[in-house]
Amino acid sequence: MKPFMDADFLLSTPTAKALFAACKDEPIFDWHCHLQPKEIYENKTPSHITELWLGGDHYKWRGMRGCGISEKYITGDASAYEKFKAYASALPQMPGNPLYHWTHLELQRYFGITETLSPKTADAIWENCNAQIAAGGFTPRELIEKSNVACVCTTDDPADTLEYHRLIAADETFKCKVLPAFRPDKALGIDLPAFLPWLASLEKTAGTEIKTYAKLKEVLLSRIEVFAECGCRATDHAFTWVPFERANEETLEGIFAAAINGETLTRQQSDAYRTELFRFLAKEYHARGWGCEIHIGAMRNNNTPKFRTLGPDTGYDSIDDYNIAENLSRLLDSLETDGCLPKTVLFTLNPKDNYVLGSMLGNFQSDEIGSKVQFGTAWWFNDNIDGMREQIKALGNLGVIGKFIGMVTDSRSFLSYPRHEYFRRIVCEFLGNLVESGQYPADMETLEAMVKAISFGNAAAYFGLSV
Repeated sequence: MKPFMDADFLLSTPTAKALFAACKDEPIFDWHCHLQPKEIYENKTPSHITELWLGGDHYKWRGMRGCGISEKYITGDASAYEKFKAYASALPQMPGNPLYHWTHLELQRYFGITETLSPKTADAIWENCNAQIAAGGFTPRELIEKSNVACVCTTDDPADTLEYHRLIAADETFKCKVLPAFRPDKALGIDLPAFLPWLASLEKTAGTEIKTYAKLKEVLLSRIEVFAECGCRATDHAFTWVPFERANEETLEGIFAAAINGETLTRQQSDAYRTELFRFLAKEYHARGWGCEIHIGAMRNNNTPKFRTLGPDTGYDSIDDYNIAENLSRLLDSLETDGCLPKTVLFTLNPKDNYVLGSMLGNFQSDEIGSKVQFGTAWWFNDNIDGMREQIKALGNLGVIGKFIGMVTDSRSFLSYPRHEYFRRIVCEFLGNLVESGQYPADMETLEAMVKAISFGNAAAYFGLSV
């Protein structure tokens, strides 16, 4: 019986072990996450392990709900100790869930705790973790530095002031770069209830009224300039389905006017608006050399009563199953035809589309940079051993894995960085198996350079990060 999560965890061959030894200490470039710049700047010590571990973590919340635990002990008014105990009671019921591995990687790497979390060990681990937190070393910046993170790209709305990015950048004592990533999803969500309140917030930040589509584009362009001044290198868009409905400026002005007057838009109108605004923005990204992430396939806020009481991003999202190939091809081709397709990272939440995206890459590559169009790493519900292996296998079969830009945490937690180790182990196991089975030569110089590049160097080059 192999020991639980030992030094060779997920590494079954000598080649895999050697490759992991070569890349395990590479820096981390977390180019897509949901950390809050305000928390990084303020750099407060958490009060206890529950605040550090369970606050805002909808992955853990879903697991606890699956065990029938009352919402009181998840997002409710139970004490921090009671919530920790509730999670400890749920975790042993989740073999196969990545939460089980993530939890114990975090206990091992940050607290030196090798015991498994369960109702029997919960009290001792609670006391041990809290004593270490109280002794120091667990502020956001300390955790980032301890994790060997070279750069973090947060996810920021055009209406964000970016004040905390400026404050962090001015602090020369903190070596990790913290850069904004431009995420204008609310600008594209013209048919959603949140659009008009968001528009008001953008007007406040920009200091001007926005009454026309032309004015909206002007303001968004000005915000792009502000993001550029703060070091932005990445953008992020989320599409449940991929829109492609062309429209002229006159039609778009009519759609925008209808929206701000509170009229209900048709699917065709909202798709036309999304298509053309995305195309406008993508041309600006291309002009600046930014990487454009496109996350496809999330079906959000499925539980109406819970959405009303808890709001979004609380664990009630799942995978959608639209057909995406034709519209995605037409959208990318329209930009390529205009000579302004940006560097693009395609993510799918539905693994049925692994080969759709994996094959789409080859349609739009160029000599601007290796693998200009990327197949983004296994994301969200695929962020597990099987999901990562399937994404890597599809990329290996259809693309150029040596140019893969690798892993992101996609997390709100400062303890999530061991997910990069998890990913690196899986990549090394994949390549090691190819060598051990005679499918790739035992050229360790090439392979070690490759796993280092996948771990850090490729993403740094892709997004233009200098370290």
